[in-house]
Amino acid sequence: MSCKKDFKRIQLGIALVTLICAPGLSRLGFAQSPQPGATARSQIAPGSPSDTVRQFYKAMRERRIRDAFAMSIYKPAIDGLKPAEFDDLRPDFEVMASAIPENVDIYGEQISGDIATVFVKVPNSEKAEEAEPVTLIRMKNVWIIGDKENQQIVKKAGKKFFFAARIDTHHKDVQEMLKRLHVVQLVYSQQHDKRFGELQALINAGLMPKDLEGTQSTGYRFYVTLSPDAKSYIAGAEPAQYGHSGRLSFLIDHTGNLKSADTGGKPLTADTVKK
Repeated sequence: MSCKKDFKRIQLGIALVTLICAPGLSRLGFAQSPQPGATARSQIAPGSPSDTVRQFYKAMRERRIRDAFAMSIYKPAIDGLKPAEFDDLRPDFEVMASAIPENVDIYGEQISGDIATVFVKVPNSEKAEEAEPVTLIRMKNVWIIGDKENQQIVKKAGKKFFFAARIDTHHKDVQEMLKRLHVVQLVYSQQHDKRFGELQALINAGLMPKDLEGTQSTGYRFYVTLSPDAKSYIAGAEPAQYGHSGRLSFLIDHTGNLKSADTGGKPLTADTVKK
C-alpha cells in the first residue's frame, strides 16, 4: 500500500499510514529493501511477523476491524470504544478497509531483537517494483503491527486516539486544500480577465474537488466570498461538527495569507483574527 495520503480518501489517514509504513528503517539498522525472493504462503510460520501482517490484511479486507486492530499497537484505542463510538468511526474504518487490495504478497521479513520488518508487495502501488515495509514489535512473545514510539502515543490517548487523529487529519487537509484553492484562483483569474471565481465555479471547471460541495468526506464546510468586482476574495472553512470533525476554523485571502483559530466552530473573520 502506498504511504501517500489522499484528501478524499481517508479521515484516519494518520492511523493507517503509521501502521503500514515504517519510517526510520535505517535508524533501526534495517536494510531499505528485502532480500530477493518472495516468501511463499506455505513458508510463513504461524505466529511469525509475516503471519501477523497476513492476518491483519485478511481481517481488514473482511471488515473485521476489531480483530485487525487487536493485532496492532491500536488495540488500546479500539478496545475502549463503546458501540456508539465505534459506529461513529465506522465510516472511517470502512474507507481504510476498502483501501486494502485483495492480493498482498509477503516478500520477506527481517528480525532484530523485538523489532521486525515485513516487506509486502501490493499490486498497482506507486512503486510496484518495490516492497513496502511494515514495522512490528514483539510484546509478550506476540508480534503486533506498529512501532514503540507510536504505541506510547496510542496508550496515552486511549479511546480518544482515533477521534483526535480524525480531527488532526482534517486540520492538515483543510490547510492544504485552502492553499490549493489559492493557486487555483490565480489560474482561474488569468483565464477570466483577472476576476476570481466562486467555489461552485471552480468545482464546475474541474479545478477543485466535488467533495467540497458537502461535508461528508472533508468534515468541513468550505466557502468563497468575492468582492463586488471579483478582483479579491476570502475563502474559509469551519468544522461541520465542532469538536467532532474539527476544532479550528480557517481563512485565506487573495494574497495567500492563511490563518486559523478556534472560534467554537464559527467562521473565522479578519476581525476575529485581530482580537
